[in-house]
Amino acid sequence: MNKFLALALCVAIPLTAFAGDNGYKVRYDGGSIADAKAGTGMKLFIDSNQVRLVREKGEVITIPASAVTEISYGQDVHRRVGAAIGLAVVSLGIGALMALTKSKKHFVGLTWAEGDKKGGFAMQCDKNDYRGVLAGLEGVTGKKAVDSDAMTVKN
Repeated sequence: MNKFLALALCVAIPLTAFAGDNGYKVRYDGGSIADAKAGTGMKLFIDSNQVRLVREKGEVITIPASAVTEISYGQDVHRRVGAAIGLAVVSLGIGALMALTKSKKHFVGLTWAEGDKKGGFAMQCDKNDYRGVLAGLEGVTGKKAVDSDAMTVKN
């Protein structure tokens, strides 16, 4: 009986490690998706022929890969002033060092047009996931991501 239990655990434990889903945790930042508020946590699933956004209650939107017209990428970089002020109260040296650090937020945008339906949205991705999101979207859609930070507007 002990050998059977040990064998069952040896098989079950590795399977649970690979049983996770293939989605990315993202934060909806705004766009044309109805019933979605900015700041809502969602999961992005990149399938072989579509892109899906899902939240806890169910699927929010499904976009066919062939309908995607543009993928964009951008960053929001800012200094951690608030945290530095909080640490400066405790220790002036640590607060000063904290003021020199920067924080980056990574945003990915997606626009699509399917017949007369057009739309787009922006999402904030985790710093460890944004490259995977971009590579997945580029691979499924065949479109190259545009770096929105590199684009400049001249008047």
